[in-house]
Amino acid sequence: MSKYIFTSESVTEGHPDKVCDQVSDAILDAIYKKDPYARVACECLTTTGLLVIAGEITTTTYIDIPGIARQTIREIGYNNPAYGFDADSCGIITSIHEQSPDIAQGVVGKDASKEAREVKGAGDQGLMFGYAVRETKELMPLPIMLAHKLARRLAEVRHKKILPYLRPDGKTEVAVEYVNGKPVHLSSVVIAAQHDPDVEEKKVQSDIIAKVIKPICGRLFNGKTEVFVNSTGKFVIGGPAGDTGLTGRKIIVDTYGGHGAHGGGCFSGKDPSKVDRSASYMARYIAKNIVAARLAERCEVQLAYVIGVKDPVSVSVDTKGTGKVSDAKLALAVREVFPLDPAGIIKHLKLRRPIYRATAAYGHFGRNEANFTWEKTDKVNELKKALK
Repeated sequence: MSKYIFTSESVTEGHPDKVCDQVSDAILDAIYKKDPYARVACECLTTTGLLVIAGEITTTTYIDIPGIARQTIREIGYNNPAYGFDADSCGIITSIHEQSPDIAQGVVGKDASKEAREVKGAGDQGLMFGYAVRETKELMPLPIMLAHKLARRLAEVRHKKILPYLRPDGKTEVAVEYVNGKPVHLSSVVIAAQHDPDVEEKKVQSDIIAKVIKPICGRLFNGKTEVFVNSTGKFVIGGPAGDTGLTGRKIIVDTYGGHGAHGGGCFSGKDPSKVDRSASYMARYIAKNIVAARLAERCEVQLAYVIGVKDPVSVSVDTKGTGKVSDAKLALAVREVFPLDPAGIIKHLKLRRPIYRATAAYGHFGRNEANFTWEKTDKVNELKKALK
């Protein structure tokens, strides 16, 4: 019998890194509403009273970048000067220029006509991973799914004023015990919830257990589960006033919580010509369809690209010894069934739409939402047919 404990974490939308992710993707969405062929690489840094926005944007439209940033910050919940960071008083610095022509000629070619704006080659070199496992109905690892649901619940009880003393910042961490590769017990739950200074910590702890942990964890939560709520004693100073934030720093939170491998790039603020984003979505789509087809209990897919080159230089499938057919046969079927060139990925997953702000908090995967096209399992029959 093999026993181990695996832990994953998530953060709320008010975490400073996630503030940056959401501003970056809100800017991308605003541009895509008017110019779905724009090329965007937008990153942010935030700290006490300040947001810095920098990057490369090539577009035919104009947007009010500081205005979009302030509205995003306001919607997250930073609308009170007492928090040390708020939408109306924070300083905003922008430094934006167009995409390097050396990169652009690899993506869309040298022709500047409108017809030539379709992606011809990968927007960067790199390797991307997708993962799926039969542990939850979402075909995601249980620890990261619980961590995300707890983080979303923290935000929900704040927005709905069920716990009106909560502030936007928060983190969750879930440890699950596995036996022979199967999750069997919720070992521990950790919650860090930012709050107003005049509320007692005992009340915060009891409220979080009653209104957040128990509703989300249900039967998994029992007398043997350890609980840690604001384990330092209080959490008043938070958000950008307590911790500097950066776009793309929560790449493990964004993906599979530490299960599986991870490529070198983040997602937020990048248009889908950047395979860091689009090919990672495709890799998840492939892995999920393989598991949904019951061709494996778990599956990790790797895609790798060269800047300016259409087709991936490698396609790898690893079913971790659970495959019903060989990994080599699955890799061949993947090449037959799924579009793997950047233009094909963008078209098939319908990525030229303003859908990205929603992805920038609570994970890019395991979401049963209409715009998350990479979560569909509509290639199950084609995969089975290809393997015959």
